[in-house]
Amino acid sequence: MAKQVTLFDFTVNNKKKEDEKNPREEPKKEEQISYTQPRKESLKKRGSWLSEAEEGKTYFLLQVDYDGKKGKAVCKLYDKITGKIYTLYDNTNHKPYFLTDIEPDKVNKIPKIVRDPSFDHIELVQKIDPYTGKYIKLTKVVTKDPLAVRRMRNSVPKAFEAHIKYFNNYVYDLGLIPGLPYVVRKGKLEPLKPELKGGEVEEIKKAFADSDEMTKRTVEEWIPIFESEVPDVKRVAIDIEVYTPSKGRIPSPERAEFPIISIGLAGNDGLKKVLVLMRHDVNTEITAKDFSVETFQTEKELLARFFEIVAEYPLILTFNGDEFDIPYIYYRALRLNFKEDEIPFDIVNDEGKFLPGLHIDLYKFFFNKAVRNYAFEGKYSEYNLDAVASALLGMSKVKLDTFISFLDLSKLVEYNFRDAEITLKLTTYSNNLVWKLIILLARISKLGLEELTRTEVSTWVKNLYYWEHRQLNWLIPLKEDILARSNEIKTAATIKGKRYKGAVVIDPPAGVYFNVVVLDFASLYPSIIRNWNISYETVDNMDCKKKEWIVDEQGQKLHFVCMDRPGITAVITGLLRDFRVKIYKKKAKQKDISEEQRSLYDVVQRAMKVFINATYGVFGAETFPLYAPAVAESVTAIGRYVITMTSQTTRSMGLQVLYGDTDSLFIYNPPKDKLEEIIKFVKEKFGLDLEVDKVYKFVAFSGLKKNYLGVYPDGKTDIKGMLAKKRNTPEFIKKEFNEVKTLIASMNSPDDIPKIKVALENKIKDIYNKLKNKGYNLDELAFRIMLSKPLDAYKKNTPQHVKAALQLAAYGVMVLPRDVILFVKVKNKDGVKPVQLAKLSEIDVDKYVDALRSTFEQILRAFNISWDEIVSTITIDSFFANNKYTK
Repeated sequence: MAKQVTLFDFTVNNKKKEDEKNPREEPKKEEQISYTQPRKESLKKRGSWLSEAEEGKTYFLLQVDYDGKKGKAVCKLYDKITGKIYTLYDNTNHKPYFLTDIEPDKVNKIPKIVRDPSFDHIELVQKIDPYTGKYIKLTKVVTKDPLAVRRMRNSVPKAFEAHIKYFNNYVYDLGLIPGLPYVVRKGKLEPLKPELKGGEVEEIKKAFADSDEMTKRTVEEWIPIFESEVPDVKRVAIDIEVYTPSKGRIPSPERAEFPIISIGLAGNDGLKKVLVLMRHDVNTEITAKDFSVETFQTEKELLARFFEIVAEYPLILTFNGDEFDIPYIYYRALRLNFKEDEIPFDIVNDEGKFLPGLHIDLYKFFFNKAVRNYAFEGKYSEYNLDAVASALLGMSKVKLDTFISFLDLSKLVEYNFRDAEITLKLTTYSNNLVWKLIILLARISKLGLEELTRTEVSTWVKNLYYWEHRQLNWLIPLKEDILARSNEIKTAATIKGKRYKGAVVIDPPAGVYFNVVVLDFASLYPSIIRNWNISYETVDNMDCKKKEWIVDEQGQKLHFVCMDRPGITAVITGLLRDFRVKIYKKKAKQKDISEEQRSLYDVVQRAMKVFINATYGVFGAETFPLYAPAVAESVTAIGRYVITMTSQTTRSMGLQVLYGDTDSLFIYNPPKDKLEEIIKFVKEKFGLDLEVDKVYKFVAFSGLKKNYLGVYPDGKTDIKGMLAKKRNTPEFIKKEFNEVKTLIASMNSPDDIPKIKVALENKIKDIYNKLKNKGYNLDELAFRIMLSKPLDAYKKNTPQHVKAALQLAAYGVMVLPRDVILFVKVKNKDGVKPVQLAKLSEIDVDKYVDALRSTFEQILRAFNISWDEIVSTITIDSFFANNKYTK
């Protein structure tokens, strides 16, 4: 541990006395930009951080990159025995390439290709056409580096597979799966299959016994993905705190003009440490902590010690490290005269790279909407560290009553360590749930860990399909070729911005209904894709022999599906869906296996759920490279047909269908035998699984689509579509709505409705009066909206939260993308003010009354109460209450 001192020393440059004088003094202009020049060659200069993998040893593949200096793909492998990352460079002579349908002799006459200094050679290859199943001949243009592909592809009318990143191409061609164990043999990676009991394998194969041969073959190939060991990679979470001279100013990572005053580290090997800089402007006494503290006289010593510690870890974790922690550390180190080869970090394409291993920015992973919605069921609504940790861990950041720069060192290190600690715990809680999820998602998507955690689910799905195409030796088609075959739309969209008609919605009544059962089609769209053999190469394929028509709910023929052979989307989607439902959801509930195994199987089924639920969404998105409008339209048409037929059958049994939306039906007071009859009908008619999803004590319907409040028998509530649930709704409305919700949930029978109606009217009258009298404070009245872009990017229109942010900027407060802006509605030209600048007397009460009305009208409709009736009653009551002649 370094010696503790009381002298304030922010040494930033041993040669320049000016930088040692005053931490509040900003550097000169030329110094501010001296470390922001592009450094494209930096990674090529450094390669000594990692050792090479050894022959015969077992490693887990975590990442594949491209080493520009060596001109080779490089695999990053984890050894769980040594706890280190090793490299394995390609020795197969694999090179970048693209394909074209021009004959080789004609390609040889294109100067921009053959005269390019990076041109290597051309060769004739055979690929299978996904539409015909027949071999086609293509010319493979091979280059010496990936950048040459970008240049040369523009010299031919059609360049196939030219948009794929080189290291992904390498993974496809060698059939590698990140996250799985491999043995190094003769300089190559040989898969290490998991040891499974015969019964387990047979159980899985039995579940797919009635499948086609393509599916059966794929099942055997996929078993290791779900059954192989998940390595608990040694890792450390880091978090830095930076001194700033004024509150509200966020330091620029590229300029890095202010000192790093502390760095928190929390490792899954038990490391608990904070490195802190001693200063004369605050109390330096540090009380006993449950983590160790090292103190430093100079910032350079602090960073040198930090580099020494992290170099022993194969993986670092941050929360928003790409945008702040890593670039700040990197540029600050340069500013302190560290040499490049002394800094274990680099900045490449706006990503923070950790040279001795890998860096995962958990902010980007948890920001992924598919992860939030499907893996964590929407448990968090904001994406900052405090919100995610509170929702998943039940832990919060240390609350501060002053600015970080003014904290005593004891409080500073406590605050700093907590951030590092909860960042680590996000990957270790619940038996490493999140970490296992990341590994499983990498295995399914075939993406390295760093790319997986920084990309959206559409990239995951795309990569999985590209990988499978390559294993089948299928040509990956061009987007324009897919659209040329399946761009015809037969239905009119009912939602603005959509190209085709979507799901069917059965309009709900307004009212309160007791004993409501919800029947749900399990994974409706994925199941339709599987059962109807839907895929981009099967819908409207004119080369097909065996065709089956797709009809909608009105009996109209829309498209036909080729049944000559299985569609790739149908196979993969069906495979994931069946693996989840038939195998891993059941295994996750088994009582005769260990808790650790159950936990792993739960993670497996969560990972599958992410892909299953995202499949239709990405295939229906115009930005997706395998987007086929006819495919998306076919899926929704079949969905409408299934729901409509099931609803009609249910009514024919004498039951009342209250509401239906996409994949569910709400049925009023159904007998058990009738429910079983409906489920049987769906299975026999469509081959789909219909199940009882929810049973409500009662449901209060507003009469609007996707808008109701359901109450379960245990009193818990389920709210859909109501404004009070939106995260930018002011806190006072959320709080009052929760009290109203509790009031409504207390009902046990239809006989309770009259008295609850009276109580509801009185409660909302009280809320209205309190608002009119300005009885809520500014924080309760604040709207919270995240800034998605830099302020100068809002050019065409200026939303309310941006107007408030601009007002903050005018006062010198730095506002950045992803900052949550708190503002209130006031009577000025902008109509809003940030909370920090507003007064309660400025509040525009009428606008808040409108928000109150919009929120509570939804629930009032269910009880046949009108807002106008409540307000008019308040007005009359107020008149008599204020009239001195009233008796």
